[in-house]
Amino acid sequence: MLPGAGVYYFPWEINSSVPEGKALRTFGRLCCYDLAQSKAILTAQHSSAQHQVCVDTKFVEPFQAQLGSCYMVLGEAEHREGEGPVVKARILTCVEGMNGPLLEQAIQEQRRYFNERQERMGNSTS
Repeated sequence: MLPGAGVYYFPWEINSSVPEGKALRTFGRLCCYDLAQSKAILTAQHSSAQHQVCVDTKFVEPFQAQLGSCYMVLGEAEHREGEGPVVKARILTCVEGMNGPLLEQAIQEQRRYFNERQERMGNSTS
């Protein structure tokens, strides 16, 4: 059975409220990678704050880590004691050159569409 498509989350939205095991997609710049611990850290800037997403890379190794490059990850949320949420990567892709602001705009537009569709479907069943 294939994993879920994954809902897009901005890096600054990934916190303890993301349900355990939920398939998600996110992105950020690779700031560090530890092969021995199978752990990578993605960062993203939002407003004036720097946000970090911890990624478990056990299922995608080996991969050619390019520090400072932009990556997109598809995986499941896992809550670890003392660490906060971790994304267990199923796919980790370098997307260097991607237009970040345009991706953010597309995600917002997709959310609006899904919300409108959900409202229409809810109204039609009433």
